[in-house]
Amino acid sequence: MAKDAPDPLYDIKTAFHIGNYSQCITEAQSLKVTDAPTGIRRDVYLYRAYLAQRKYAVVLDEVNKTKAPEVQAIRLLAQYLHSPSSRSGVVEEIKSQLKAGVDTTCDTLFLVAAAIYAHEKDYTSALRTLHQTQSLECSAMTVQYLIAIDRIDVAMTEVKRMMEEDEDNILTQLAQAWLFMAVGGAKIKDAFFIFQEAIDRHGTTTFLLSNQAACNILEGKYEAAEGVLQDALEKDSNSPEVLVNLIVVTSKMGKPAEVTRRYISQMKDSHPDHHYTREYLAKEEEFDRLAASFRASVSA
Repeated sequence: MAKDAPDPLYDIKTAFHIGNYSQCITEAQSLKVTDAPTGIRRDVYLYRAYLAQRKYAVVLDEVNKTKAPEVQAIRLLAQYLHSPSSRSGVVEEIKSQLKAGVDTTCDTLFLVAAAIYAHEKDYTSALRTLHQTQSLECSAMTVQYLIAIDRIDVAMTEVKRMMEEDEDNILTQLAQAWLFMAVGGAKIKDAFFIFQEAIDRHGTTTFLLSNQAACNILEGKYEAAEGVLQDALEKDSNSPEVLVNLIVVTSKMGKPAEVTRRYISQMKDSHPDHHYTREYLAKEEEFDRLAASFRASVSA
């Protein structure tokens, strides 16, 4: 059952979860805080929104040791994303903090740790970390990572638990949509309509459009997906999710190779650390190595 008490951060959290980061920041900055815990939670979402906009320097400059531990956890994530050379140190710091013990009612460090583990492709540690708390956001992240490792059965159980706790929460709705996309078949259309309902209720965002486009791609509706992605591109011309989906769509539609290469080049230039870019570059290097080996064997 959903809690009846009004949440002063409802608009801030909803804006964040649907990908409306500018609105999240605006709402957070205008919120009249009446108690310290609310102020801390407000700051957590404020700085997470800046991270989502890839404004790492804002977080690194503003979050110092005087901030609450939950807010300092966001700084760790900013440091990890901003400075690849410091990542091993951040991972060790995360492990140390988790080992020292964390209040399980404060899910921020768990979310940060899980996000970092997932970036490291260590889904086992990410899921183990998220299992330590029962917040809806940790559950939604759990669903994402279970789908990533093809444990749809366990993801179903997690979504069922979320629906029993608060079926109307935007996080529950998103988790259900992601599950439907993973299940496939007729469920993909149900996922599409969940995203559409979120758009109708909360407004259009690049995040929601990108998810709708992914539904179209799964159904083989590439022209529809391209139209949705062009709308998303107008909102954020540098969104990595939109660019990756456009790479898939333009390739599937048989567009001129230079069109697809243009999006790939943009990913390389703007998002060199994105998992798609890293995997693409690794395949390029492997191809070049094999090609060189083949040329050497032919000329021998």
